[in-house]
Amino acid sequence: MTGDSGAGQTTSLTLGEVVRAALPDFSHTHRLPAHHWKVLRAIAACHTAALGGHQYQCAHCGEEHFAPHSCGNRHCASCQRLKGARWLEQQTEHLLPIPYFHVVSTLPHELNPLIQHNQARLYSLLFSSATATLLEFGRNNLQATLGVTAVLHTWGQNLGDHYHLHCVVTGGGLSLDGKSWVSLRPQWLFPVRALSVVFRAKFRDGLQQLFDAGQLQFPRTGPRLADPLVFARWLRRLCRHKWVVYTKRPFAGPQAVLAYLCRYTHRVAITNSRLEALDRQVGTVTFGYKAYAHDRQIRSMTLSLAEFLRRFCLHILPPRFVKIRHYGLLANRDRPARIAQARALLAQGPTQPEEEQPLVVTVKPVEPPPLVCPYCGHAALVLIRVIERPQTPILWDTS
Repeated sequence: MTGDSGAGQTTSLTLGEVVRAALPDFSHTHRLPAHHWKVLRAIAACHTAALGGHQYQCAHCGEEHFAPHSCGNRHCASCQRLKGARWLEQQTEHLLPIPYFHVVSTLPHELNPLIQHNQARLYSLLFSSATATLLEFGRNNLQATLGVTAVLHTWGQNLGDHYHLHCVVTGGGLSLDGKSWVSLRPQWLFPVRALSVVFRAKFRDGLQQLFDAGQLQFPRTGPRLADPLVFARWLRRLCRHKWVVYTKRPFAGPQAVLAYLCRYTHRVAITNSRLEALDRQVGTVTFGYKAYAHDRQIRSMTLSLAEFLRRFCLHILPPRFVKIRHYGLLANRDRPARIAQARALLAQGPTQPEEEQPLVVTVKPVEPPPLVCPYCGHAALVLIRVIERPQTPILWDTS
């Protein structure tokens, strides 16, 4: 199966191609917020003439070549790779020569219907509950301020709703008086059971505050949670079970942190590489997924185009919602000063043995790949004109 390319060359199947195939019928059978339609139309138009483009001529063979513009939408699988790499360049200067830990905080699936009706508020509550837990353990156990970079993910491998927060945590922090660096044991963060209990309590209390303030909307089906007694019983039942906080093995140095961030920060619900086949006649799309219940085997799933798009829409973020956030030592305000202070204090510490010295972090500047002539294969394209976006509505208009 082939798709469209920004360079006019044949590539594998893309999310944009699937959305273009699904939108005509989907727009007549589903009701979505205006913001969702805007995202879907942008992805459908990505790398097509609907957005205009650049007209090139090859200096080697003389053939002309049209390169359509990209949409730049943060939900578009074709547009995020370069953005992620450029964001990574900016974060490199804040890495320290210390161990880093990876913590994943997951919300129970019983919360899914409520989250779908209160995305912005409950996503923010997930951020605040998980990161406040980690910072509190740093203050209480180490008497230090840790650094946390948190990334929101809302999906599972099958595109279902699976709300969890990935946190990269510094293996130590500035002492509360700012006069020393306090290190964590290199193979251990904090007990996950204790983290889970505190995380659950903070989210529970925040959820109760939102309810008391009348800031929650409730699904029409299921328990009548708008009733205070029903909500209280439901919340107690929700908190009887353990909530999952998972601490992965520490990263193998700053270079591994970069590799992780580059992989996860700008990921969307499904990448182009997981798309396997699009059957326009039957109206289905097939994609690969990792079956965690079966030893992480790679399997294929086929969905109708409507069901695929419905699942994808579960993961469209609210307008202007920030899904990558920094806390504590890495908080945006005055971060360069705190990082400089941390580096100075780390330099005053004992010298590490040569085999334990942290890796030198280097990131090559990221540039878009050179445009190659699709006719002769030479990188000799010369821009001759810019073609503006057409004024007529695009074919995938959902109005």
